[in-house]
Amino acid sequence: MKLSVIIVNYNVRYFLEQALLSVRKAARRVETEVWVVDNNSVDNSVAMVREKFPEVRLIANRHNPGFSIANNQAIRESTGQYVLLLNPDTVVEEDTFEKCVAFMDQQPDAGGLGVRMIDGAGNFLPESKRGFPSPWVAFCKAVGLSRLFPHSQRFNRYHLGYLSEHETHEIEVLSGAFMLMRRSALDRAGLLDEAFFMYGEDIDLSYRIVLAGFKNYYFPHTTIIHYKGESTKKGSLNYVKAFYQAMIIFARKHFEGEQARLFIRMLQAAIYLQAAATLLSNLVRRLAWPLLDAVTLYGGLVFLKRFWAAYHFHDPDYYHSSILYLNFPLYVAIWVGAVYFSGGYDQPFRLRRIAGGLALGSLLLAAVYGFLDLEYRSSRALIVLGAAWALAAVAATRMTAHFLRYRNLNLGQDQVRNLAIVGGPDECRRALQLLQQAAVHKNLMGRVDPEADGPDQLGRLDQLEEIVHIYRIDEIIFCSRDVSAQAIMQWMSRLGPKILYKILPEESLSIIGSHSKNTAGELYTIDIQFRIAEPRQQRAKRLLDITLAAAVLLLWPLHALWLRQPTQWAGHAWKALTGQLSWVGYDMRAAEGLPRLLPGVFSPLDGLRLPQPDAATIQRLNFFYAKDYQPSLDWSIFWSAYRRR
Repeated sequence: MKLSVIIVNYNVRYFLEQALLSVRKAARRVETEVWVVDNNSVDNSVAMVREKFPEVRLIANRHNPGFSIANNQAIRESTGQYVLLLNPDTVVEEDTFEKCVAFMDQQPDAGGLGVRMIDGAGNFLPESKRGFPSPWVAFCKAVGLSRLFPHSQRFNRYHLGYLSEHETHEIEVLSGAFMLMRRSALDRAGLLDEAFFMYGEDIDLSYRIVLAGFKNYYFPHTTIIHYKGESTKKGSLNYVKAFYQAMIIFARKHFEGEQARLFIRMLQAAIYLQAAATLLSNLVRRLAWPLLDAVTLYGGLVFLKRFWAAYHFHDPDYYHSSILYLNFPLYVAIWVGAVYFSGGYDQPFRLRRIAGGLALGSLLLAAVYGFLDLEYRSSRALIVLGAAWALAAVAATRMTAHFLRYRNLNLGQDQVRNLAIVGGPDECRRALQLLQQAAVHKNLMGRVDPEADGPDQLGRLDQLEEIVHIYRIDEIIFCSRDVSAQAIMQWMSRLGPKILYKILPEESLSIIGSHSKNTAGELYTIDIQFRIAEPRQQRAKRLLDITLAAAVLLLWPLHALWLRQPTQWAGHAWKALTGQLSWVGYDMRAAEGLPRLLPGVFSPLDGLRLPQPDAATIQRLNFFYAKDYQPSLDWSIFWSAYRRR
């Protein structure tokens, strides 16, 4: 066997399908065996591989042992002269294997090979070629010097930014996303170090390949797409922790004495600095709109206080100063909280949700106002005027932000992208059917044919740059049955990241793309959409859990007269209040493939008199609970269980 391709998968079924389709095409030119090691995915990846790729040799783990262990499982059983470790969120060109194997055959000193990689937006990925992370190299990366001086040999040795991305180079570190190695080099250097769970194992193995007397090369004459970070997002704390912990393991293994201690201390400091920066960035991103609204609403209330005191009471000092630090913060918190729970910050330009949240907040304020002591009841007029100000001010900030971003005032409307589909007539029709079935709305400008001219198309593939400019195309779907992976990647690199790119794999029911390393890949699929996975529904479910838990705990003496096991109910309530349980969750006997939930005190089966339901019935009840979820479902299940106990 010439080549063994090994892919470790964890919950990226759709990307895995696309990767295997591209591997199948590339394997036609080289004698190849393909291995998939699944690390206990819950998204039906294993069933998909068995059904659609019978030629693939599958190892289905019952737990997640990590990237290194999973790769080693397949390496030990593989038989290829060359071993390729390939990420599941990649797409290879049709001649990638042929070119890479030919290069390795011609370079007997080559122990490992990496290729030119681009992301889902067509950007070159600098980790395609890297240097060893010595203390100085790691320091420059950690403090950002490598970003400030990307082409400096002194400051950016981590990504070897001074070497051309279009020329073949001897390098030090291969990327684990595409890591082609000679079997004899592995025999000498050893397999992946299983102390690395995720990240760092590619650096360690690359280092050991060089120590074993071989060279690593960067080979730019073939390109792959790497949809970065589909398993661990680059903007997450998990990534920061996993990456730097892996670097610490590497430092302890390969450095000694004071150099090792200095390196480890620096990496530990980098963990805290990067974690703090990530937390701050995520916090600012999440709280930007709520904080802006809070400041705007508070400022408006201060102005209204002065205006109403002077206009109505003819006394600028009519209101007590406590209104500034007690009443107004309470009003703002209720309004902003109501907008949050109404989903107004999920889609900040949806004025209807925002208006609904402000209306709900005003009703809550009216109720709260009635419970306040007389000395704290500032003025009903201020609440009414404040509600009007809140609606006007929030609408004004949204309109201004929307205009600055999109240059229009079409708030509440989805930004419909101008779409072009590149492919033959049959695949184009199939793409349209998938978009319709997935309820995805696009402004289809037309079809671009890979070769021929015709009256029903925008033009040929070689005219794509002009077509994008003339028709202001925002998004392109490439049909991989009709357009080669090589052509897709060339056009992605040529047109650049201003366009959104998707690929419709041959015979697939999903259209796939990923435009950012910090967000989940975008899928247009006809798979079922679960309401319970929506952030708005998750917040409503959590709020109901807290409300019911508080009611059970506060009224516990009364419940104790009614319930058969009052202490157990109090324990459940405490766990629901602290986020350890939800009042309603799945029946865990059949919950595969559903959005994750906290363990439930009750399940959709509670309240139904079903004598020993079979697994199929349980699965259907769980499925419909997730698909059609409403908070009222949880209430009805809870109430039914409460009445019986």
